[in-house]
Amino acid sequence: MTIQWFPGHMAKARREVTEQLKMVDIVFELVDARLPQSSRNPMIDDIISRKPRLVILNKKDMADEAETARWLERFRQSGTEAVAVNSLDGRGLQQVTKAAQQILKEKWDRMKAKGIRPRAIRAMIVGIPNVGKSTLINRLAKKNIARTGNTPGVTKAQQWIKVGKELELLDTPGILWPKFEDPEAGYKLALTGAIKDAITDQQELAVYALKFLEGHYPDRLEERYGFRSLDGDIPGAYERIGELRKVYEKGGTIDYDSVSELIVRDVRDQQFGKLTFDFSEDQ
Repeated sequence: MTIQWFPGHMAKARREVTEQLKMVDIVFELVDARLPQSSRNPMIDDIISRKPRLVILNKKDMADEAETARWLERFRQSGTEAVAVNSLDGRGLQQVTKAAQQILKEKWDRMKAKGIRPRAIRAMIVGIPNVGKSTLINRLAKKNIARTGNTPGVTKAQQWIKVGKELELLDTPGILWPKFEDPEAGYKLALTGAIKDAITDQQELAVYALKFLEGHYPDRLEERYGFRSLDGDIPGAYERIGELRKVYEKGGTIDYDSVSELIVRDVRDQQFGKLTFDFSEDQ
């Protein structure tokens, strides 16, 4: 899937992030726990440069738990601290402030040694659209401050938000990169809703989903649709799913477009259970 999508507001967001970096102590890079690699913005490394960073794997409740554990270990082994959270119910959020304090401990100790009074940690939160930044901020702040939504592009401007006495967050609009160099990253992001459906081919996306499930979660595929292998026959798989779920056009033929929508919806609604699309061993 080749997608080129870089609206003007995202270019503006990049400039604003770069300008505001000097005001923060640490960057919270929020990624989707189902896509720990594909939901990372390649530009972020260049933008934040040497600024301390904490990677937050959000939506851990929707991801394969074993893979999440492997990803956390992988990040830590590479020298980047990471935590996994569920911003909807608040699980794991207590780790965020603690991890930030640990990352900044040496800096804070130096400030104390100079007689500088401790203050709240100033953190910038960045990430691509639809990874749950606003939901996370609202949960941390324990009130609805940041706008939320299940479609990309809800956050339009930066805002400072106090989180108790220990943390101040600078929310930023979601930033996507100019082009998806890895076609699979585009499919994975589209499947999880980070890319608007209006600019994706639902049938192409559904076929990718079926092949992914066949390769990584064949038991789940069989449990849901009654087969664990496509046998290279996509039309045949569509026929079986259409008949199983009674998705017909007038005249009794299978409605392929509706079957495609059904497959994508089943993935998003967790009808296949908890899925991780980026396997640590493949990266």
